Parts: sequence; C-alpha cells; structure tokens
Amino acid sequence: MSNRTYRAIAATAAVLALGALPACGTETGASTRTEPASETETATAGGTTTKCVGTRPLDSLPGFPGAEGGSDDTPLYRTLAYIDLDAKPRYPAAFTGLSIDEPHRTLKVWRIPSAALDADLCGAAEKGVTIRLYDTDVTRKTLDALAERISEDMHRWDGTFQMREVGVQEEGFVSIGVDDPAKAEPILKEAYGERYLKVGHVEQAQAQVG
Repeated sequence: MSNRTYRAIAATAAVLALGALPACGTETGASTRTEPASETETATAGGTTTKCVGTRPLDSLPGFPGAEGGSDDTPLYRTLAYIDLDAKPRYPAAFTGLSIDEPHRTLKVWRIPSAALDADLCGAAEKGVTIRLYDTDVTRKTLDALAERISEDMHRWDGTFQMREVGVQEEGFVSIGVDDPAKAEPILKEAYGERYLKVGHVEQAQAQVG
C-alpha cells in the first residue's frame, strides 16, 4: 500500500499492541468540553465516545510502505498504518471504519465495542496521537457485503429512479446516491432493510472533455 493511499484516506475524512496503555475516558458524542482523559461520563442518547491519547515512544511503530523519511512518516500516519494494516484484519468481528483528522492529530475508529480492540489501538498510538473510538453495531464486512449486493442491482429500478452511487461510510452505514430520494428511499429500504442505509441526492456524473 502506497503513501498516496493514506493521503486518500485523509481526503475522504475532511476522513504491535506494545508499550504502556494511555489513560482513557468516555464522553458523549456531542460534548465539546476538554477534560482529563481518565474522567468518565454517563453515555447519553447521542452515543458514547471513548478517547485515548497515545503514550507510545515516537518512532516505535514501523511506517507504512513507501513513507519512511517522507513527509507522512509521522506519529499520526504510523499509527494509522498500524490500525489499517495490522489491527483491522485481526478484529474483523468488531471493526467498522477509520478516518483521520490531520489538524487535530486524531484518528477516529468506529467499532462494535471490544475491550481487546480498544486496548490494542490505544496501546499502539504514538505519543501525541489521539484516538476516538465510536460505538456501532455493525462490522465493515457486513457493510461491504450489503454495498456489493446493492451495487449488483444498480440498474434494477431504471425507469422508476436512477441509482448513481453506492459506498460504505466509516460511521457504519451504506450511502446510496440517487436522482430522486423521495421516490427511491422507501423502495430501497424495503428491498435491503432500513437499518444501515442512508439515501441522498447525487447529480448525474458529467463526462470529462479534453
């Protein structure tokens, strides 16, 4: 996987469990307060977010392929590489999605709550990197399968509405872009279920000239 691949992850976001575990805390998804990482709040209807700040020594994780010595060979991107290339494949029953917030040196991970995964990721984060762990109830594997199933039906409803885009979102749902959401949404949710779908309007792609 190339350096450029990780830059693509950063664009879509705007998208060795060793060493001491950093302090972790829990906060509501809508909270904007800054608090000691060890403080715990009661979860609300807005969802629960677990936050940890890395304490692993700098340069103690290998960089992703092609990045060593480059501008992306940083604690944030080394931690990203660990999560995406190492931890993610080892926790398929929990992992949902990953995005990066470069300005705040933060990685956001959506997962089915897992003490083992949380400890792994927080223990791997290099010093200064923040990890926010968001609760979901679905795995990436399930979402990928759903998106593939929907994509196979891309032209099924031609004449009723146009399905133009299908994609898996890291927060834990499949987004479907159509020309007429009001007409398409009830049909799509009846066909594929309501739980993990979000239907929205997408313009017709324009051909590039020249």
